[in-house]
Formats: sequence, structure tokens, C-alpha cells
Amino acid sequence: MKKILNSPQAYVDEMLEGLVAAHPEALRRLGDDGRVIARTVGTSPGKVGIVTGGGSGHLPVFLGYVGEGLLDACAVGNVFAGPRVADCQAAVRAADAGAGVLQLYGNYGGDRMNFDMCQEFLQMEGLEVTSVRVADDVASASTEDRMKRRGVAGMVYAFKIAGARAAEGASLKQVTAAAQKAADACRSIGVALTPCVVPESGKASFTIADSEIEFGMGIHGEPGIWRGAMKSADALADEMLSHLLPELPLDRGSRVAVLVNSLGATPHEELYILYRRIAQVLAQRGITPVMPLVGRYATSMEMAGASLTLMPLDAELERLLKAPAQCPFWRV
Repeated sequence: MKKILNSPQAYVDEMLEGLVAAHPEALRRLGDDGRVIARTVGTSPGKVGIVTGGGSGHLPVFLGYVGEGLLDACAVGNVFAGPRVADCQAAVRAADAGAGVLQLYGNYGGDRMNFDMCQEFLQMEGLEVTSVRVADDVASASTEDRMKRRGVAGMVYAFKIAGARAAEGASLKQVTAAAQKAADACRSIGVALTPCVVPESGKASFTIADSEIEFGMGIHGEPGIWRGAMKSADALADEMLSHLLPELPLDRGSRVAVLVNSLGATPHEELYILYRRIAQVLAQRGITPVMPLVGRYATSMEMAGASLTLMPLDAELERLLKAPAQCPFWRV
């Protein structure tokens, strides 16, 4: 294992210390263990708070999207591990400004269990708390079992839409509905070329031959749809689209948000080669990409690979997508 660290056990806490030291105007640490990141200025009085949480190792997801027009707080777990219930509660309390709090997170077992417990405990205290789970990874379950799917890069769009709606002064019910609308609209699929190394284990998360690719692998190394010989960028883009487009209401004249995301090690140059083909196919179908995002938005440590996320847009989603927002990793 070659990583720039002091000790595997201190990896997450020293990362958080460095993050807030680099962005003190935007972020602060809270919680009895320092595992909650919140906006330095707090949640505006009367605004719905939005909270997420999840394991480290995915920057900018999850904690990287705490900021203006996005999230208000995030509970942070160890690498690829969910946050503690106590940290979920501390994050919700930090985000509460009198209008209720939305928990918005990926569809993973540990996260579900801990945020469900958090919601139950805080509702008993009288806080108004709702939850939306993002389940956009089409490779992880069938359409019929869609709510068993993993939440991956589609969370970025859910954060943006919910954050913009909250910034407009919408109620908790309205913000929750906007987040659910975005989560339901998103579809994603990824491809992995190399594994990553989790610091605490010191070993590769999976093994794959130099000449192979795994199509549909999850961001923690969960098995994909197939493993085989490496393909060209155009062939991969076509196959990714072939899994996403049949599930989406994208006819000629439609508008769609497009996210081509690096899983960590894949450079922007290769992402733009993928996007080139995706844009060609969408143009042939008469579909217009809106505000395309190409870069690192939801990673898996230093894994090489990429994911594609599509979110069909109506007038409301496009307005909220384009609304101003700012965090250390993204500015609209």
C-alpha cells in the first residue's frame, strides 16, 4: 500500500481536520467525535435543513457537498462504512433551523438502519424529520426491485435539487418531494478498471486482470454485470447508454442532465472521450444535454473507472439544477 498518510487509523479524522482547515469559511466540525461536517454559517433561520451521511473514501460525496444551496450537514463514517447513529443525530440537530430536516442519503444497509434510528429518536423529541433514499445504480437490481438498487452518483443531483428547493424557502414537504423527484429520475451505471486500497485493510478491494474491465461494478467493489476484455471508449459509452435509456422517458426534444464521473484515478481526458460519444448518441436521438458535468463528483478512493448518470429534466428540475450553489468542490 502506497498512500500519503500518517496511520490508517487516523486517516479519516486527519482528512477532516485538513478539510476544515482548508475551507474554514465554509465548513466546521461538530459531534463528540468530530465526525459531523456542517456549514460554518449554519442553516438560515426558517430554512429546511438537509443532511446526508455515509462512508469516507468517496469525495466529493458525501461531505463535500455541504454548502450554500446544497447540504447543511453530513455525518461521516470510516472508509466505506456508514456513520454512527449519534453522528446522524448531531448532523440533523446542526441542520435544524426551525423548519424541519430532510435526511437524503444513498441506499445502503448500514446507512438505512442508522438514519432510520436517528429519525425515530428525533421524532420522539419533537423534531420534524423526513427521509429520501437515492437508488440510481441500474446494475444492482432489476427495474421491478428498483428500491433495492444502490445509491451512487445520482446523489449529486438529488443534493442539488433538494438544496435549491430549500433555498427558495419551500416547506419540508415540498423539499422532500423535490428530492424524491430527483432521486426517482436518476439512473446511473459504472465501469471499473482497477481496485482501490482501503487504508485500514491495506489490501486491494478486489482483483482484476490488467486486460479486463468490470461493467456495472459498484463504488465499493460490489460485483457488476459482466467482467471481460477491455473495450473501446465508444463501445463502453454505447453499452452504458443501452442500460440507462430504456428506463428513462427521453424522446426527441427531451432535455437531460448528464454526469460523466471519475471513480478516482481516471483522468478528465478519458472522461471527455466518453462524453464525446454520449453527446453524439443523444444528438442522434434529438435529446439535449443540459449543464453537463464531467469530472470527479463521486469517487471510490483511487479506483480507475467511470460512471454515467442521466436525469431527464422538466421545467422544475432544470430550474433547480441551474440555481446558484457553492461548496468547496462545486460552484453553480
